Amino acid sequence: MRTKKSLFSLQTKIAVLACIVVALALLVADVIINAKISENAQTEASNEAIEIARIVANSAVVIEGLSGKRDEKQIQVFTEKTLSISDVRFITVMDMNRVRKSHPNASKIGEYYEEDDADPVFEGQENTSINQGSLGTSLRALSPVFDEDGRQIGVVLVGIMVESVQVAIDDNRAGIYIGVGVGMLVGVLGALLLARNIKKILFGLEPSAIAKIFEERSAMLQSVREGILAVDQESRMTIANEEAIRLFQQAGIEGDPIGKKVDEYVPNTRLQNILKTGEAELDQEQDLNGTIILANRIPVIVDGEIVGAIATFRDKTEIRQLAEKLTGVRIYAEALRSQTHEFMNKLHVILGMIRMGYYDRLTQYVSGIAHQYQLEVGFVVKKIKDPVLAGFLLGKLSLAREAGVEMKLSETSFLPEPDQPEIVHELITIIGNLINNALDAVEKSTTKEIGIDFSHGNNVLTIEVSDTGLGMDEEVKQNIFMRGYSTKGEDRGLGLYLIQRSLERLGGEINVISNINKGTLFRVTVLYWGKEGYID
Repeated sequence: MRTKKSLFSLQTKIAVLACIVVALALLVADVIINAKISENAQTEASNEAIEIARIVANSAVVIEGLSGKRDEKQIQVFTEKTLSISDVRFITVMDMNRVRKSHPNASKIGEYYEEDDADPVFEGQENTSINQGSLGTSLRALSPVFDEDGRQIGVVLVGIMVESVQVAIDDNRAGIYIGVGVGMLVGVLGALLLARNIKKILFGLEPSAIAKIFEERSAMLQSVREGILAVDQESRMTIANEEAIRLFQQAGIEGDPIGKKVDEYVPNTRLQNILKTGEAELDQEQDLNGTIILANRIPVIVDGEIVGAIATFRDKTEIRQLAEKLTGVRIYAEALRSQTHEFMNKLHVILGMIRMGYYDRLTQYVSGIAHQYQLEVGFVVKKIKDPVLAGFLLGKLSLAREAGVEMKLSETSFLPEPDQPEIVHELITIIGNLINNALDAVEKSTTKEIGIDFSHGNNVLTIEVSDTGLGMDEEVKQNIFMRGYSTKGEDRGLGLYLIQRSLERLGGEINVISNINKGTLFRVTVLYWGKEGYID
């Protein structure tokens, strides 16, 4: 997955996002609070108006004035005094015929009240409404007036101008706006501090860089040949790559390790000690249910605090055999060592004859060696066209002579130079291990002979290596290609396994013919293309 580089830094994004979140939260809070304030202000104004309406409706002046027991003009005087000591805008008293007996505008007294918001009140029910009147839009409270006998004799209308209610609401909102402004300022500062802190925690990395590092880490963990295991402060496993799981399964440890305690999952682990001491342990052997691994354990330290530990490990057997698996260097070295040893022996003979003055015998000896060498070299070079393979085989002939074994290359042998040089290394692995096995096989035999034959035709190469050793029974023949299987002791049983691996890469096969006390023959066939001019 490819990541796109953003136009804005992580710090900017976090700061902007936090500011937007704070602004939206405050905006929503402002809307809700303002709606609540408006509702409360209107309710409070309505309650105030209805209370005043009740007081006026229950006053003796109003009751007696509407009952005819007092001059009804006193009702206007009474309502004017009430207006002067209250916050309401007008008080209107009406009789049951809807005729006004009081009004802030004296000219309206005696006129008929036509609005239908008073209909419920004339039926004895209190009511509130918002209506348009001669003085403007007002919040109105209406209360019935009853005489001493409980008979309704009129209605009291108390009005508060809507503008006055809105002024009260605006006064309350002023404090809210100040609070919202302070909240925004605090939110912005908090967002900036949060962004800086997150940036510091992420080591100044941008999201694209973090994603790239994560992808690289995942690829690296799965590509390395070492098992990698990481634990946190509580020794719980947080990372285990595929190679680590493979080695665990090879040791008989099954299940997903992630999230489990390392000491409960892996036997004999020392990662808990690393968490305690903070000291690395390098190239330490560990027995993993019979599989010996070579492990490195190091602590993970952040800001001077141990936050975890990492272990890398590999099968020790694989490490020890790595050179043999890759290029067959050990086989090259043995061949060179045998040639060097044989050459030094001959030099010692020559030096001794020189000191004793046997110059005539020395001449014959050197001539014989040279003639034998020329015959052997010429024969091998004629049959084996690749110089590396020819030199390798000459070294094996010297090794056989040193061991007292007669090793012969057949007269009919022919091995053309391959068209792909990398095939030579595979052939060296195959031929070298076959010859080594043959040398081991004849070590305790009375007759110590090894035969080698190469035949090539129709782009098929056949290699035969025979020996006069003690032979093998059927059980041994069935198991000889298994890794680690050997009848020669511990730390053996790799040669034929490596041959099998090389043949898998070349697309060839191997057959074995062996009889007890009669020797063994290994026959290898592979597809083999030689360079032009060497194909039969």
